[in-house]
Amino acid sequence: MTESLEDVLQQYDNPLDLVRRIGSHADSGHLRLFADLPSEHTNWREEQAAWADSVAIADLSHHMTDLHVEGPDALDLFADLGINDFSSFEPGQAKQFAATSPDGYLIGDGILFHLSENEFNLVGYGPINWVQYHAETGDYDVATERDEHGGVREGPPKTFRFQVQGPDALDLIKEVVDEPLPDVPFFNFRPVSIAGHEINALRHGMLNEPGFEFFGSWDVQADVREAIVETGQKYDIRQIGAMAYPTNVITAAWMSIPLPAIYHDDETLREYREWLDANSFEGALAIGGSLDSDEITDHYLTPVEAGHERFIDFDHDFIGKEALQEEVENKERTRVTLVWDEDATKELVGSSFDKETNYRYTELPVADWALTQNDKVLKDGELVGVANNTRYLYFEKRMFSLCSIDVDLAEPGTEVSVLWGEPDSGNPRVEAHEQTEIKATVAPAPYFEDKRKTANYSVQ
Repeated sequence: MTESLEDVLQQYDNPLDLVRRIGSHADSGHLRLFADLPSEHTNWREEQAAWADSVAIADLSHHMTDLHVEGPDALDLFADLGINDFSSFEPGQAKQFAATSPDGYLIGDGILFHLSENEFNLVGYGPINWVQYHAETGDYDVATERDEHGGVREGPPKTFRFQVQGPDALDLIKEVVDEPLPDVPFFNFRPVSIAGHEINALRHGMLNEPGFEFFGSWDVQADVREAIVETGQKYDIRQIGAMAYPTNVITAAWMSIPLPAIYHDDETLREYREWLDANSFEGALAIGGSLDSDEITDHYLTPVEAGHERFIDFDHDFIGKEALQEEVENKERTRVTLVWDEDATKELVGSSFDKETNYRYTELPVADWALTQNDKVLKDGELVGVANNTRYLYFEKRMFSLCSIDVDLAEPGTEVSVLWGEPDSGNPRVEAHEQTEIKATVAPAPYFEDKRKTANYSVQ
């Protein structure tokens, strides 16, 4: 019998002792999300800049898990677990599915595709196991099938996903498809043909520019990629590697991989942990950052704090509904972007060459060492928020973080600071260092103007 996550958790006095450590389970392939991608195709700086200046193609085929759910109760399953509105969710549509714990904390979010009647595909991390658990243990007439991410999967994926984005993306796409590009509503997908192969095109966008994500059977991916890259040469296309890709969370204001809210004391969650393998994604996940609260729930996010409030539909029952209603009515924190002070950032990065200071090493373009990193945000020495997803954007020459901040400090222009550096956890992944405060300014989230639904989108 395999060891469960609950078995492992019982070995610790506090669940934070588990998720803050790097131990036997943390060597799992679940930490190697980008194992099948080159770090750089050319260099991460110009790859990253292509999102802003020309056009970029990113291969999303490898770093996420697909959960295929099919059966007459499939929609009921997602509606019982998801905060979203499912009343008019039709085949050919997608949505950012989010699931919560019974007490309203975010378990995770992913992209849910409605493929055909009674057939769905959920792509992502956090909610994958949660949905499969309820499919297997609940009274649902469904069948599930997983296609794991490249860190733990043997062989190629079943589905390829290529994201084509940037200010020149639509011109390239209209040229490379074999027939006129259909008029696809935002976050809908339609069949198209590229290089003679019928695939699907999901309309969305990164850097808040309109673009598409193409997906289809893996056995045609080489032809599709070659056609896009070859046609894209005239548009100065760049292929995105594993170093640049995670930086797009800033442009989308997506708080990626928050700590799943499954580790605290709750009967429903305990039963889930008893089902969950110790070497699962949740069992391997480690957190970092300056937030040193001993309460595991302080390291969670809620859908409101993560910016998912616009997705919430209270006209149906779902796990966590009552708690979430209370939070919406008494909102304490909201999502913003933090723009790091230039001089403070230069001092931090430059400290690697200063024998008098020893701040935590800050790698570019992704400054986090852990998949989940929570850093204290301070105002006049008081905790007012939690920052995550700290990234450097070459085309802005600035460092950014996403942040859940007290609502009375969410006004753009508000000055705060990010406490940079780890508590004394003894973690071997982090060198001995001193903490420092980085001045930052509150800005909107998303930080960039959103043009995805309107700008430049014409199939003519």
